[in-house]
Amino acid sequence: MSILKKTAVPSEHVEQSMLVQWFRRSYPNVLIFAVPNGGARSKATAGKLKVEGVVPGIPDLFVPEWKLWIEMKRTKGGAVSDEQFGMIDYLQSVGYHVIVGKGAEHAKAQILEFLNEERT
Repeated sequence: MSILKKTAVPSEHVEQSMLVQWFRRSYPNVLIFAVPNGGARSKATAGKLKVEGVVPGIPDLFVPEWKLWIEMKRTKGGAVSDEQFGMIDYLQSVGYHVIVGKGAEHAKAQILEFLNEERT
């Protein structure tokens, strides 16, 4: 019998929250906002949101100034859905940048790489 303790993988919510906090400290004059597209909800609420324009697959975060969308996943266990892949392809085809962050640290690294590429 193993005595090793399993460490819990942080939720997507925790990872996204950590990324947003880092981003807002690092780039206080650049807007980043969440798109509340996911989560469990009743059929009635889902129907109302659909009529209001909610679209499945939209990435979690948007940085308008940089035309950058960010889809957040857990470091382990999170997978991009077919709807998300389709939306990522669409957004890229119309001129947006999209990154998929497997955790806050991975997303930070990709944001810094994106900024470095934009400056060269």
